[in-house]
Amino acid sequence: MTSISKKAIETKLAPFPVGPYKQAVLAGGWLYCSGQIALDSLSGMIVGDGNVEEETIQVLKNLFAVLNEAGANASNVIRTTIYLVNLKDFNKVNTIYSDFFSDEISPARACVEVSALPKGALVEIDCVAWLGLETIQ
Repeated sequence: MTSISKKAIETKLAPFPVGPYKQAVLAGGWLYCSGQIALDSLSGMIVGDGNVEEETIQVLKNLFAVLNEAGANASNVIRTTIYLVNLKDFNKVNTIYSDFFSDEISPARACVEVSALPKGALVEIDCVAWLGLETIQ
């Protein structure tokens, strides 16, 4: 049985994980990005003061910082998952999300309501991106 080559992806432009995990892991040409919440990478505090739109913008900025560190961008993203504390925020989040993922082919996606998120966040987003076999070292 062969083991797959894995590489941790970390950037100071996104907040450090609040638990025992990496911001992302590159494995076999696939980039698995951990969920991001609206933490400011410098202060470690939630931004937006309870405003889901401001939180969503920060979440996506954090996610894109991790993607960029791995050499990826929106067009590499194949699938996302959005976690919302209140599903009534779906339209607000969707409007901002569509600005960040404006390619002709948007990623596949799931959106679920959850009872709570870390640090009292209102939204969390994770993703899987394809970087290609040439990224395997």
